[in-house]
Amino acid sequence: MSKVILVTGGSSGIGRSIASYVHEKNNHVVYGSSRYIKKLDDVSFVPIELDVTSEKSINGCVEKIINEQGRIDVLINNAGVGITGPLEETPNSEIEKHFKTNLYGPINLIKKVLPHMRKNNNGLIINITSIVGHIGTPYRSIYSAGKSSLDIISETLNMETKDFNVKVVCVAPGDYLTNISKGRFHSPVLEGSAYHHKYESSLKKMNENITKGANPIKVAKLVNKIIHLKKPRKKYVSGSFFERFGILLKFVLPQRFFEYLVLKLF
Repeated sequence: MSKVILVTGGSSGIGRSIASYVHEKNNHVVYGSSRYIKKLDDVSFVPIELDVTSEKSINGCVEKIINEQGRIDVLINNAGVGITGPLEETPNSEIEKHFKTNLYGPINLIKKVLPHMRKNNNGLIINITSIVGHIGTPYRSIYSAGKSSLDIISETLNMETKDFNVKVVCVAPGDYLTNISKGRFHSPVLEGSAYHHKYESSLKKMNENITKGANPIKVAKLVNKIIHLKKPRKKYVSGSFFERFGILLKFVLPQRFFEYLVLKLF
């Protein structure tokens, strides 16, 4: 049966891969969103304008899809931005902006879509989180906090919506080849800062990891599989062996030794 699917952050990276792959492999109606509709000129899926930081834009986007299709079967919260820096030196204005996009955006979309899913007694919400939501790394505290918050919200929401046949799933990707580093807010590397050399080195390592990342189509294939499962798991991890193994090690190794390994890597 054809599904109506909304993918946020569909103009590039993981979101574009998901929207394109799911549309091309199935007979589904897939809407892919972007704040800048012109970035969706050459897509195969249905482009739709959406700024996840604006409740007015969220309301307009969801209402447009409901008016055109009568329902939304699957919501994929993918839109997000990156942020790095020592917590002490990260501007509060950027922290607030980050949470407004990466956390409040998905929350407000869920709140807008859920009444329609409850009415139909059917629905699937997939929240794209991150492996760093499970493993904190230096100078990514805000990004990790947003992703881990979305993860625990998904876990609790899945219990709240069980009576309405609405499933909530998290997909936590590792490093994939996307343009997230271009749109990421980097706290400046300040001369004379107590964090100068270690932050500079860590930032270089983060960017290198992204350029060496796998093709995001791997995440798209996983999401497509989840959409068609009758009983999907609540959490999935998509990344390299070492990224996935790292989550296991966190719960097996002594905390101090695990921290020592993370510091060595980053």
